[in-house]
Amino acid sequence: MMIVDKEKCIGCGLCVKDCFPGIIKVVDNKAKIRNLACIKCGHCIAVCPKGAITTDEYKMEDVKTYNEAEFNIEADTLLNFIKFRRSTRQFKNKDVETEKILKIIESGRFTQTATNSQNVSYIVVKDNMEKLKELIYESLKNKGEEILTNLNPQTMPYKRYAQLWLKMYKAYKENAKNDKLFFNAPALILVVSESPINASLASSNMELIVNALGLGTFFSGFFAIAAQENEEIRSFLGVEEKKEIVTCMVIGYPDVKYFRTVPRKEPLISWK
Repeated sequence: MMIVDKEKCIGCGLCVKDCFPGIIKVVDNKAKIRNLACIKCGHCIAVCPKGAITTDEYKMEDVKTYNEAEFNIEADTLLNFIKFRRSTRQFKNKDVETEKILKIIESGRFTQTATNSQNVSYIVVKDNMEKLKELIYESLKNKGEEILTNLNPQTMPYKRYAQLWLKMYKAYKENAKNDKLFFNAPALILVVSESPINASLASSNMELIVNALGLGTFFSGFFAIAAQENEEIRSFLGVEEKKEIVTCMVIGYPDVKYFRTVPRKEPLISWK
């Protein structure tokens, strides 16, 4: 529950103004929170000038007081950082430290979720990478064969992918180093949720931290296709019922150096 320290509370009403559900009132010059209706978003904790509000449901050690030196990023610097990022498919034969993986997940944990549901979870694959590769390659091969033997107007757009999956499978079976699925990266982070929006938002922030840590990543769409409705893969990864693997982040130290950003299409903007 959310707890108001009445000794610290000055009844300024800032928490009342910033409470979206509208479940805080000032009574007798002290904030009063209707906890049964509270979604535990923490806005009252963040906005209180006296630090009078805490919670016993989350770790208050997570809370950091704002200071400009540690919290501010120049907008142009951040924009350039975003422009410079590239999807990495060349990785060094080097392990990714657990501390860095946890920091990446931390950025996902603090990403906003609808109604503060916090319903995003993470699966890290390192030690069982080879077994997972076998399952994914097998699934893609089966899907490719099914498409090619049942070509019709609906499946025709996927013909080239089906052919590519069979080619990838053959090369991998001939030599495991011919890995065009994960490109021999040392780690995966799977972002899992029943809410694709929440998981996608988390993944976007996680990608920024990946690059800030000197790592590289790309989002494997082929993995998502292979894992979809595949109970063997879901069981191997321990994916809970009703949850989906929304993104697969392939992570490692880049074995490539980029020197500049790249051009993009002009944005389509409608001003109303």
